[in-house]
Amino acid sequence: MGADKDVDDNRKCKITEDHMSLTINNNSVAFNTWTSFAANSKEVARSMGHLSTGVKMVADDPSGVGISERMRSQSRNVAMGRANVDNGLSMLQTVDSWLQKMNDMLGRMSELTIESGDGTKSVGDKDNIQTEFKQLQTEMVRITSHNDSAAKFNGLYLFRGGNGVVDVSNADTNPTGKVSLQIGPDLGQKIDLDLKDLQVASAEIMGSVHTYTYSNDNITLTGSTHTGVTWGSIINDTKFSVRSSDSIGKLAKAIDFISNARASNGAQQNRLEYTRSALLSYEDNLRAAESKIRDIDMAAESTKLAKYQILGQVGNAMLAQANQLPQAVVQLIG
Repeated sequence: MGADKDVDDNRKCKITEDHMSLTINNNSVAFNTWTSFAANSKEVARSMGHLSTGVKMVADDPSGVGISERMRSQSRNVAMGRANVDNGLSMLQTVDSWLQKMNDMLGRMSELTIESGDGTKSVGDKDNIQTEFKQLQTEMVRITSHNDSAAKFNGLYLFRGGNGVVDVSNADTNPTGKVSLQIGPDLGQKIDLDLKDLQVASAEIMGSVHTYTYSNDNITLTGSTHTGVTWGSIINDTKFSVRSSDSIGKLAKAIDFISNARASNGAQQNRLEYTRSALLSYEDNLRAAESKIRDIDMAAESTKLAKYQILGQVGNAMLAQANQLPQAVVQLIG
């Protein structure tokens, strides 16, 4: 029996020397296990933070986050520029609506001029025609002229030229410059829009009306006149009436003038539509690029979270086991 006890004691000492030393004050196995457990817990917290926000933290990719912030600001600026373009389009569409009404009124005035040329009409009939003719002129003046003109967009005068803004201290001062839109995210990326001056005081020449006189046999040219026609003279009822000479020709010039103004306005609308489309593509590409740098792959991050949660559970179990190792000392002294 004594010999067997000596063999068992020797075996215990051999195992202790070959595998580990048993200590009480420092449990290196437990500490190593805790280090792994703490690292896994940190990764669990990091993954949960990623999944809860959907974006990387600045510590994950400092330079990438810096780049993405610049892209994010750029894309927001592009979006605001696109909003400016939309406002410009709305203004031009409003302009076109008024121009269409003016085209309609000029067309009616031309009809009245033809009707007035009917020799079978009485004086009273022609007076009635002139009354309607004058009312149409008055309406166009109301739309286009003075500080109380009807054609406005967000406070801008649409037919007083310039940028549509008048000096508040003198409401009848004509606007100057152009309507400027910041349509891009960077300095100097602007588009200027033109507003037509269609006031009753406008002296812009629309063209000339040419008339010719011939001899009694209508063979020999005896004279000609070439009269410049201003827009303001057409809508001024003191200068132009249904009975005016060359009224048919003058109204034809006015109709062409407003039609050309509509064509120019439409061209500006088309330009802004192309600009808007380009800005949408630009914004889309910026957001896609920013997403590749900043956004989290939610599927991959969910897999990572599950991995570290399992490792954390296993680490917790191993830590409990490691904490039991010093209990073997009791057997040595028991």
